[in-house]
Amino acid sequence: MKDIVQTERAPAAIGPYSQAVTFGNLVVTSGQIPLTAQGELVAGGIAEQTEQVIQNLRAVLAAAGTDLDRVVKTTVFLADMNEFAAMNAVYEQHFAAPYPARSTVQVARLPRDVRVEIEVLAERH
Repeated sequence: MKDIVQTERAPAAIGPYSQAVTFGNLVVTSGQIPLTAQGELVAGGIAEQTEQVIQNLRAVLAAAGTDLDRVVKTTVFLADMNEFAAMNAVYEQHFAAPYPARSTVQVARLPRDVRVEIEVLAERH
């Protein structure tokens, strides 16, 4: 059975999608961009944007009954692959070994012209 995850601690969906969906013990998040829970774009560069994205993911995962420690796969979308090292420096502060699998791709454009978007797959407790 599929259940929708919704929390006010992360930005509301800005289209016809859910913040996350659970299916059994699996949690699939939508891509999170660096908006505050109030929908405001975070000021700053890739480091500040990555930090906000991860805080949004924490909030969505908590609403689904899990956390970053249970993430098994991440997908990172970057507007500029030259910012990979700066994004990765923030990313590694939030994920511990054994690390989740990860794909990172450069894309032509992201919503609201942000620098980074991240989606995750996680297991519920």
